[in-house]
Amino acid sequence: MQCSYFDSGACRSCTLMGTEYASQVADKQEQCRALLAAYPNVRWLSPVTSVEHDFRNKAKMVVGGSVTSPTLGILDSERNGIDLRRCGVLQPGLRDALPPISHFISLARIEPYDVEARRGELKYVLLTEATSGELMLRFVLRSREAISRIRKHLPELQHSLPRARVISVNLQPEHKAIIEGEQEIMLTPRSTLTMKAGDIDLHLGAKSFFQTNTAVAEHLYAQARRWSAQVGPRSVWDMYCGVGGFALHLADGERSVTGIEVSPEAIESATASANDARLANIRFVAADATQFALGSRPEDVPDLVVVNPPRRGVGPKLAEWLEKSSVSTVIYSSCNATTLATDLAAMPSLSPVRAQVLDMFPQTRHYETMVLLERNG
Repeated sequence: MQCSYFDSGACRSCTLMGTEYASQVADKQEQCRALLAAYPNVRWLSPVTSVEHDFRNKAKMVVGGSVTSPTLGILDSERNGIDLRRCGVLQPGLRDALPPISHFISLARIEPYDVEARRGELKYVLLTEATSGELMLRFVLRSREAISRIRKHLPELQHSLPRARVISVNLQPEHKAIIEGEQEIMLTPRSTLTMKAGDIDLHLGAKSFFQTNTAVAEHLYAQARRWSAQVGPRSVWDMYCGVGGFALHLADGERSVTGIEVSPEAIESATASANDARLANIRFVAADATQFALGSRPEDVPDLVVVNPPRRGVGPKLAEWLEKSSVSTVIYSSCNATTLATDLAAMPSLSPVRAQVLDMFPQTRHYETMVLLERNG
């Protein structure tokens, strides 16, 4: 893939830009296999590849420039805005949405936040596109100062961008390198975006996590469903379940499925998805995954556990619980193969039998790894 932003030095976020895609995937596979070299008997499946461009379903754009000429992209080393609205890794529908959003910023007189001067209002534009083409649009503001103007001109934005079905304001008042704050103010009747993944419709709330690459995420869920079918568990826990992607794909109405996620909003979304799909014998619990496991009764421990933790991994406490538990099978989906290797070393009674690299993030060094673990003996 060729990128004029990368070639000019304006943006180097995609660190592998210009590297042949086949080489990118081969290098990721080699790195992952090296990190899991302690398990020579694991069967490696062919990696799941992606399209090289137009794959990101999310745009997290820093807002710079001025009210009359806002930039949507990143900030350079001197905190000046670099406009990246034609970024080639974004889905075309996201790119097409950015000019109307830029026009709206000027129309509503929302002053971009100046990091050096610590003044202004608009910090980020966060945009997510569903497989249907519908959009979730979030304006991250420093304060409430611009909300009345946003509401006033909102009909014009909805006219120029009718695909924006969920629109909100997020308040992030602190001068810190964090994208969003705690408070979300909905501006539309709808508060969730419906993201179809395989044969499941997932409801995404404003702060809900969903994988960046929809097509590869569908492979991820499909592989977990295949592995689960081969094992035939009577009960499943989906830990760090987010909006319930794994849990909903593994539910069959017969086995007991429980999703655990610390975010109440994500649990609400997952429950709505289960109700829409009319899935029986599935529930979602708002709780810390580790504390949920540590507080469980022996008779409640499931046959199969799915873990999909953040980059830090499951950590020593949950790894120790899994090691000592009666869980017979674990599906571990990891966005960081280094912490995956650390966690696996802490669970010697659970041996990796199959593994697969899924290239969720072309043009970068990041990737997803999914491993099937079975208890020894």
